[in-house]
Amino acid sequence: MEGAQKAASEEVVRDNNGGSNGDGKFLNPTPMLDELEKGPWPSFISGFKELAERTENPMLRGVMDQLEYSYNTKMGYWKGGLVTVDGYGAGVITRYSMIKDKFPEATEFHTMRIQPAPGLHYNTEMLRGLCDTWEKFGSGIITLHGQTGDIMLQGIVQDKVQACFDELNQNGWDLGGAGAGVRTAVSCIGPGRCENACYDNLEAHLQILKHFIGPLHRPEWNYKIKFKFSACPNDCTNAIMRSDLAVIGTWKDSIQIEPEEVKAWIAEKGMDALVNQVLNLCPTHAISLKDGEMVIDSQDCVRCMHCLNAMPKALSPGKERGISLLMGGKNTLKVGVNMGSLIIPFMKMETDEDREEFIELVEEIIDWWDDNGLDHERIGETIERVGLKQFIEGVGLDVDINMVTRPRDNPYFKAKY
Repeated sequence: MEGAQKAASEEVVRDNNGGSNGDGKFLNPTPMLDELEKGPWPSFISGFKELAERTENPMLRGVMDQLEYSYNTKMGYWKGGLVTVDGYGAGVITRYSMIKDKFPEATEFHTMRIQPAPGLHYNTEMLRGLCDTWEKFGSGIITLHGQTGDIMLQGIVQDKVQACFDELNQNGWDLGGAGAGVRTAVSCIGPGRCENACYDNLEAHLQILKHFIGPLHRPEWNYKIKFKFSACPNDCTNAIMRSDLAVIGTWKDSIQIEPEEVKAWIAEKGMDALVNQVLNLCPTHAISLKDGEMVIDSQDCVRCMHCLNAMPKALSPGKERGISLLMGGKNTLKVGVNMGSLIIPFMKMETDEDREEFIELVEEIIDWWDDNGLDHERIGETIERVGLKQFIEGVGLDVDINMVTRPRDNPYFKAKY
């Protein structure tokens, strides 16, 4: 390994004193990184290069030099630490270089997590102000939006973090979640633009965020916990696969059918299309034709949304709407990939009282997890370890036949019917 590191360090001559590298160019040679630009897809390397050359930012050059070195030595050289702002214990992801003597321009490359508005609603004034502040204090690199759901402002030194936050906060922005507490929640656009929305997920997101803002800014639990709010079973936030508490809009009664729109759809696309593209693709065969009329057996319907997506004018969610709560979704950690287990099949989410009832349930769930979970163990892993029955009894829920502990093992597998 020492030989590889020595060879890698000798392959490229670095200029870490600012200005060009001696041949009139700002960036140093990075042959390994250049390979990432040759594929068919856009490369983050191209973005780094463009921004670094345009702004002549030494930090970006140093980060690219260190990344090139990592690719050659097959080792990572970032370490953590603690950087935060007054009154907060989270929101800044620290990146200190372990080889700052070799690449001093990359000594610090911290990330500030910024909370987006529910449903990712912005206006141009907000975004321009955000960009101006970040170019003033940081590297200029922004990620919209990572797996965290946050706006990721990547590349700032510790001495500028407080001033950057103060200016962002004055403009209405706040730091997102990090560490062993509530992470930044994510919601789809919901009733803002989607006709399938079964509850106001934007209002639910906002109220629950306000309630849990303390443990979001100051982590205090076993490990992280994530909320995601999808307004209908299409689950556009991928909540079931990626969140500890997936709040999914649903309905309790039958799908609403507009007979005239069904006829118009058939007139445009044909009866064969109805049979082959809708009826035959229903996973539970809940849709049938009786005397030329479309009929949906609500007891067999699993809310997969296929028919509603195929015939948006003819079909719509039922009138008795609310949410389902699924818990435990996450990627690989201790017990591998999990999808959410259905804990609450149906719950109203229309009024402030409904939202308060939901918050009380979530607090009961978190208290149980805080008492029974191990360090660095997600809620789903605790339930997996102690058993679903013990969890349901522990939080005071009644067992329901619709509760499902394991819908399927691998979220990357999609069944074809």
